[in-house]
Amino acid sequence: MPQDVPGLVARAREGGSRAVARLISLVEGASPLLREVMAALAPLTGNAYVIGLTGSPGVGKSTCTSALVSAYRATGRRVAVLAVDPSSPFSGGALLGDRVRMSEHASDPGVYIRSMATRGHLGGLAWAAPQAVRVLDAAGFDVIVVETVGVGQSEVEIASQADTSVVLLAPGMGDGIQAAKAGILEIGDVYVVNKADRDGADATARELNHMLGLGEARAPGDWRPPIVRTVAARAQGIDELVAAVEKHRAWMAEHGVLTARRARRAAHEVETIAVTALRERIGDLHGDRRLESLAVEVAAGALDPYTAADKLIAGLTHG
Repeated sequence: MPQDVPGLVARAREGGSRAVARLISLVEGASPLLREVMAALAPLTGNAYVIGLTGSPGVGKSTCTSALVSAYRATGRRVAVLAVDPSSPFSGGALLGDRVRMSEHASDPGVYIRSMATRGHLGGLAWAAPQAVRVLDAAGFDVIVVETVGVGQSEVEIASQADTSVVLLAPGMGDGIQAAKAGILEIGDVYVVNKADRDGADATARELNHMLGLGEARAPGDWRPPIVRTVAARAQGIDELVAAVEKHRAWMAEHGVLTARRARRAAHEVETIAVTALRERIGDLHGDRRLESLAVEVAAGALDPYTAADKLIAGLTHG
């Protein structure tokens, strides 16, 4: 169906949730209009603050996200939530549990909630999620919470694309060791021990503090990730969490880290788009058998793989 991109962007800027939804759908569907959309959005971005929120299933991410939304809305800021499902081939992005838990915000025009499945897209999470965030940024949201499902490499990838990464853990779930295995302890800026009213919360906080202390040495003035205890279901500790995020934001602004982090994020996105385009062009080479011919030579020992790769790249740039 024909789309009026300038009109969609204008309506999104005016707070039209349907226009925002349509723009994100164009991202999810890798629409031919995507280049035009991104070009139109580029001058309008850079104002939203992006919070990545991740942790293993059952730690209360959606409940914590909902409480965060309420806290930021109390300060008058517009908030968007992007719930990213990197794995499910069945959900289609309709994370019904998340929507039910955040239903209290459904009638608030200052809140936008979107579930997004990225499986099967070229470039995966690194390709689709940043562009969806850019849509929300351009639409005028002050805070964007990117919530990921599960724990693994895709979560590390998403969290690393946030301005502040918040990692949730809960007592009695072996989360400290699991987080270390997943590499999440390398990317967290703020750590949350949720369900802190349960037995074992103190032990979880101590273990986490110990594991953070085992990390690389920090120079004076470097950011030391705080550990915040919350009971998100009762909104306990949420103000402290917001304060920790804002403190991290202020520290990054003071030390020039925020600009550098966003530049790295943009570089990663550009690289991903470029690599995706190259993969598509390599796929096109299957038609003229160039790749297969080189592969046969490598398999036969007549050519080494590096020389073959050089020839393939030369074919892409000159052929």
